[in-house]
Amino acid sequence: MSVCVFYHPYSQMHEMPKGHPERVDRIVALEHSLRGLSGLDWRDCPAATRAQLEAGHETTYLDALEAASPTTGMVQLDADTSMSPGSLEAASHAVGGACAAVDLVMSGGANRAFVAMRPPGHHAERDKPMGFCLYSTIALAAKHAAAAHGLTRIAIIDFDVHHGNGTQDVLWDDPNVHFISSHQMPLWPGSGAAHETGAHGQIQNIALKPHTGSLDMRRIYEREVLPVLDSYAPELVMISAGFDAHTRDPLANLDFQTDDFAWLTDRLREVAEQHAQGRIVSTLEGGYDLSALAESATAHIRSLQENAT
Repeated sequence: MSVCVFYHPYSQMHEMPKGHPERVDRIVALEHSLRGLSGLDWRDCPAATRAQLEAGHETTYLDALEAASPTTGMVQLDADTSMSPGSLEAASHAVGGACAAVDLVMSGGANRAFVAMRPPGHHAERDKPMGFCLYSTIALAAKHAAAAHGLTRIAIIDFDVHHGNGTQDVLWDDPNVHFISSHQMPLWPGSGAAHETGAHGQIQNIALKPHTGSLDMRRIYEREVLPVLDSYAPELVMISAGFDAHTRDPLANLDFQTDDFAWLTDRLREVAEQHAQGRIVSTLEGGYDLSALAESATAHIRSLQENAT
């Protein structure tokens, strides 16, 4: 049984303004790199259902997004986020793919899955888009895991360089999900302080200083993240896989190397193997240097392939 990659060509239909870092070239570079790996099972992402979207977003917000979706041209939603005619379809298939990935690993059809879709999702809050994101992809998939499969101990680890404020917002009152975000601070969006712990103490934010590199990052994860996950004993491990903490990324100032994403994935895979029957669902978030994105995501997938059954 191989690692499954969920993908849909709609990912390339989501266009942003010229010069925007969250561009179609990201998914083209990523797909080209991953297609070079053997042993991957590629599957199409279905569209999300309305119920899957409403599990984490206000109905009025979903209606407003649909009403704003253009038939031609582009609509700017905030300073960073725009929609083209294909944007909502792309975002819907990202959520649908993440939920399908959960169903697959929970059914035993695979024990690892990666959702190679854009736009990213971890900045979209319950009632507003933010930071290139329209729907809160991984949070919605986690809610689907609880609702459809009865899980009560789901872990989400977000190693994107930016705080996963949208994931935090959607899951603030959710006792079934332990959310851990490591991120550079100070940095946009400015949230993610240690005192932001959720309604049930189930949110853990870890601020990394600018230019945190490999050694310090690994020490922090070994001291502050891995013991927490081991104690929590998750039934499913989910990863917000942003690769913009790479030292070559243009939007931030952490100094992770490509090997660090393999190391992080190795450690999370070990947690999943010990507690969650190896089950991991990973979704693409940031990463805006094309070569660093492709290299890091490939290292991430190679780690997921280790001991895959």
